[in-house]
Amino acid sequence: MDGQSSEMQACIEACLSCYRTCLGMASRHRLEAGGRHVEPEHFRLMLSCAEACRASAELMLIGSAVHRHQCAACAEICAACARSCEEIGDMDECVAACRACEAACRKMAA
Repeated sequence: MDGQSSEMQACIEACLSCYRTCLGMASRHRLEAGGRHVEPEHFRLMLSCAEACRASAELMLIGSAVHRHQCAACAEICAACARSCEEIGDMDECVAACRACEAACRKMAA
């Protein structure tokens, strides 16, 4: 990752980790668990979080000047997803990934 700061590299990794976690949990574990885990608002938020994280990582990887704006939005979406996952319960892995990505993206957006 030539030309990228260690802070940006850490943010890319946090974004990709959150992307994998949210998408994986939504498509595998949560669909199987059913109930509150697949309520439309929560499920859409998990998918939105995954996509925001993927987009943030991609913009940083390609060196786009607008990555800071995407990271700011991503941080807000990650915070909302973490809150929703906490309310649902039994989603500690997702909460942790969202909180880590939120923190990394807030640094990138500053």
